[in-house]
Amino acid sequence: VQLEESGGGLVQPGGSLTLSCHISGRPISGTGLTWFRQAPGKEREFVAAISWSSTNVEYADFAKGRFTISRDNAKSTLSLQMNTLEPEDTATYYCARLRTWYTDRSSPKSIDFWGHGTQVTVSS
Repeated sequence: VQLEESGGGLVQPGGSLTLSCHISGRPISGTGLTWFRQAPGKEREFVAAISWSSTNVEYADFAKGRFTISRDNAKSTLSLQMNTLEPEDTATYYCARLRTWYTDRSSPKSIDFWGHGTQVTVSS
């Protein structure tokens, strides 16, 4: 399974950005997908998760009301719409596949495949 993120870049505070992730190698139907992020000097942290049918979505507290996770199983893509970005959102963002939905979805240990990440920088 390969995951490839795109859409990162430099954005001003208060701006918006949409990240995309294309998954190849295996069909993504039946699998939960997530976004994590990692800032320099900090541990990788959970951002959002979405079940295979999009019925269930979960967000970290900092993402609630600002970020929206979505997926298109037909196109094997995962997206993260980010609004009202803050300098504290600066990080490398990773898409990842959960081993199973029935686990601690906020833990990096629950991931079996990672993308290489895309850099998001929020700065004026």
